[in-house]
Amino acid sequence: MSLLETSKLCVDYGGVHALRDVTVSIPDKQVVAIIGANGAGKSTLLKTIAGLVRQSAGPVRFGGEDISDLRPHERLDRGIVLCPEGRRLFPELTVYENIRMGAYLMRDSRRFRDRLDFLYAIFPRVAERARQVASSLSGGEQQMVAIARALISQPRILMLDEPTLGLAPKLILEVAGLVQKIRAEGITVVLVEQNAKLALRIADYAFVLETGAVTLQGPSAELLANDRVQHAYLGGEGMGLLDVADVRVGRDEGQA
Repeated sequence: MSLLETSKLCVDYGGVHALRDVTVSIPDKQVVAIIGANGAGKSTLLKTIAGLVRQSAGPVRFGGEDISDLRPHERLDRGIVLCPEGRRLFPELTVYENIRMGAYLMRDSRRFRDRLDFLYAIFPRVAERARQVASSLSGGEQQMVAIARALISQPRILMLDEPTLGLAPKLILEVAGLVQKIRAEGITVVLVEQNAKLALRIADYAFVLETGAVTLQGPSAELLANDRVQHAYLGGEGMGLLDVADVRVGRDEGQA
């Protein structure tokens, strides 16, 4: 069952086709990877789904509803959350205040507290740093805060844009484990990731974007074995295939 779908989605920037007839179907409660070279349109696709970029053609459907005309906050209210590239924290606010900003639509204070306690259990280092300003954290800690902020509203679908960018290898493993924990909570994850091998290893299904168009798609295990994908996206990766079952979450042993 698909939770989110686009059909022949097009996005133009000043006459340049950023996305061309992109049709994707995101299954419910699975991890979906979107891989491709820089400039392929991966981030544009996520921003369009979130309502931050306006498409020139093609609908976006969520739970069977056409949400193409909804504003970003209306999509957020329906459970569509984007964790953007670069973390985008408020540097002078505390960790707690940053997370609280992600729950501005949540009116039930008890629900917020229960959700915060749940996230602190998943992110023990975030809990330890709750009263520190965000600018004082390491890069890995800031990424954990950004993900926690995205999760505080308990979204139906979480879109992660380059969550491991700039992180040390051990922290990359930790993020991989967190994606699996998020999936286990019943949240659909759409993952844009520079490390294509990592993305394909932890995802259930994947799409390959090239110059704004979907050129390949299928179960991630099949794309990992695809000669074209191997040559274009996996040959230069330094990280070997990961056994995600061995990833230990909550042990931030590296520095960004």
